[in-house]
Amino acid sequence: MPLNLSRPILYLITRGATIEDTTPEAPEFARILDQISVAVAAEIDLVQIREKQLTARVLFELVERASELTRGTNTRLLVNDRADVAVGAGADGVHLTMQSLDSGTIRKIFGEEFLIGASTHSFTEARTAVESGADFIVFGPVFGTQSKESFGPPIGLEKLSDVARELRDFPVLALGGISTTNAQDCFAAGAQGIAGISLFGDSQNLMSITYALRDAAKGEIQK
Repeated sequence: MPLNLSRPILYLITRGATIEDTTPEAPEFARILDQISVAVAAEIDLVQIREKQLTARVLFELVERASELTRGTNTRLLVNDRADVAVGAGADGVHLTMQSLDSGTIRKIFGEEFLIGASTHSFTEARTAVESGADFIVFGPVFGTQSKESFGPPIGLEKLSDVARELRDFPVLALGGISTTNAQDCFAAGAQGIAGISLFGDSQNLMSITYALRDAAKGEIQK
């Protein structure tokens, strides 16, 4: 599925605060839907539901209700790892990790119109994701961030630049410790978008954050 989105591509990822016992009546369930509603109003390009601990039934309901919010808007909805839930509940695609099925297998099963994103942490992983059929990749962590400590030290702007240059016009989204202050450095390094959890976590200020990020991209990337 061609990712025909204007640049910069802004990618909101939910914070993963739900647990196995979370129900549709839980405050966090409602908070996620509220966050997605605000993201749609702010014209965030992509939203990933990254709630790995939810039961399949509750995740399905969450995605189904989120799909009702994004359908017919400029915001596309993805589900972390669970392509089956994404398709069944009406989302636009899936976001794959290095432990997921590869992009080629997902593409073969779910077709050309299914949107596939992939997390990558090295040039080799990035190249593999592209060659196997991902529509875009998230590359990082670029800067230090608590949520990505398990992936080791920050990759840095130089490696981001190397990957973006080698992959040319392929959508590379920077992730990890990114703020409205350092986002311009990522765009200057060749990133075509920004992905984030905490960056987009403040729903009250989400509109101003998106304006700031788009302003930071001016003159750095092709629109």
